[in-house]
Amino acid sequence: MSERASERPRISIIIPTYNERDNLEGLFERVSRALSGAGYEFEIVVVDDNSPDRTWEYAEELGKTGGYPVKVIRRVNEKGLSSAVIRGFREASGDVFVVMDADLQHPPEKIPELLKAIDHGADIAIASRYVPGGGVENWYWYRKLISKGAIMIGRVALPKIRSVRDPVSGFFALRREVVEGAELNPIGFKILMEILIKGKYGKVVEVPFRFGLRKAGESKLSGKTMLNYLKHVYRLMKWEGELDRLIKFSIVGTSGIFVNEGFLWFFVSELGMDKYIANIPATELSILNNFTWNDLWTFKDLRRYPFWKRLFSFHVAALMGAFVQWIIYAPLVYLGINYLLANLVGIGASFVVRFLFNRNVTWG
Repeated sequence: MSERASERPRISIIIPTYNERDNLEGLFERVSRALSGAGYEFEIVVVDDNSPDRTWEYAEELGKTGGYPVKVIRRVNEKGLSSAVIRGFREASGDVFVVMDADLQHPPEKIPELLKAIDHGADIAIASRYVPGGGVENWYWYRKLISKGAIMIGRVALPKIRSVRDPVSGFFALRREVVEGAELNPIGFKILMEILIKGKYGKVVEVPFRFGLRKAGESKLSGKTMLNYLKHVYRLMKWEGELDRLIKFSIVGTSGIFVNEGFLWFFVSELGMDKYIANIPATELSILNNFTWNDLWTFKDLRRYPFWKRLFSFHVAALMGAFVQWIIYAPLVYLGINYLLANLVGIGASFVVRFLFNRNVTWG
């Protein structure tokens, strides 16, 4: 071992595989060149799900004939990319783990940049498609839409990762300590999001990279994969307590509906107010009701800002929701829909706007 390598952490490159035989030789060569050139001691940990093309067997052969430091794990009774990565974490001997695919869409030449970020204090370094300098090559529009939609869902549902531009990247590096003792049990293949929610870390750095073209093997995108992603987000929301928070917000919102509808009926039927005008004070009274209960119950653990600022911000969120509610309510009433039913539809439409703003701004 060179003196330069001995001063640096040992690196474990964890590569989950399934029918990736045709990519291995080029991948091993490029990984070896990138890390040896940068002075790192490393191992390549291949976790293969018993590929029909015998990827695991060829990886072992390359280790012997090519002199690559390869550790091969053949899984016969398990399947799944994330569980393969977790198995790799358990088997790896390095101080720093790098997770990447075998299909050469993740350029090995980027690994030293990720490790440099770790060397400079990052706990997790993400190869990101969505920071300046990053991108994807030759994706169809629907693939881009799916990717960005998945990221938006994750960042909205899980505020802890809202500052990460590419929390679903499959190419990243992290210190061993980040995942030691973490309860990693993901559904699907977005292991990074699981780590960002459950891992022990302080600093995250994103390094731009261009997501390349697949050389060989099979794409992992499928309807089942997308469904598993949504299940994964749901589970993480539950684990983080965000699902309970959403339920509480819904309960408070339901109480606000009764306040709103009750006062709207009172102002119109008992005081004879105009149906359009009466909606305004009814809405304001429901805003005050909802703020009180959300502040005391739903978001009581997130009261970081002064009371007046929370109240003002809640009003901003409520007025944004009220605007959405009004632009739905008025046309429906104009079309002859019962004013109470029209108001109920408007309230439902404004729910999402109000929750997102309040979770991320008022009590963010």
